[in-house]
Amino acid sequence: MAEVLTKRKLYAAVLVLTLLLCAQSGRGFSVAGQQESTCEDNGSLYYVGEWYFLDSDHCTQCECTAEGSVCARTECTSLPAACIHVSHYPTDCCPRCEKIGCEYRGVVYELGQNFQPSECEQCTCDSDGIARCLVADCAPPPCVNPVYQTGKCCPECKDGPNCYADESRSQVIPAGEPVWVDSCTKCRCHDGQDAGYWEGNRLASCSRLKNCTPELPPSHKA
Repeated sequence: MAEVLTKRKLYAAVLVLTLLLCAQSGRGFSVAGQQESTCEDNGSLYYVGEWYFLDSDHCTQCECTAEGSVCARTECTSLPAACIHVSHYPTDCCPRCEKIGCEYRGVVYELGQNFQPSECEQCTCDSDGIARCLVADCAPPPCVNPVYQTGKCCPECKDGPNCYADESRSQVIPAGEPVWVDSCTKCRCHDGQDAGYWEGNRLASCSRLKNCTPELPPSHKA
């Protein structure tokens, strides 16, 4: 009986020693008595086939294999250009876009925002992240000397409708009533009501008196 107890104690001691050696060598001991590989990382043991992320780098994912840990780094996709609020949580690998807007000519606007990038454009940042704009279509101004005012899209005829008296384009006359451009020549400009007609008719219609010699200005008289 004493001999049987001695053998049992000896077997138990061998078993404990084997378990200790397995733990030190990074090997697990299965119920069936077969050893299987483990990987040690993040202060933990992982069995073959287990996946995990490194605590030191949340973008690196590893798999425990029989030959050891095999790791690969996750590449973050680029955020939308119109992202107006970015968050980067400590437990996340990649930054998150929390709020998106509309990008238009390098400027980002919030969803639903109305904006005017130029005097002739009126835009809205729609809910789908696309800026949609209406561009003013300016009619040709009924004058030959229009001016652009700050903050206004289309040019204006500050002096009212007018046109050139002749092809030299050296004299501008007002539209409407006939104008004597010299003592023998009377010209009439367009009335400015039909801009389409005026666009191709920037010269006045003139009539000249027969057998008339224009009078010279006083400075040119002999």
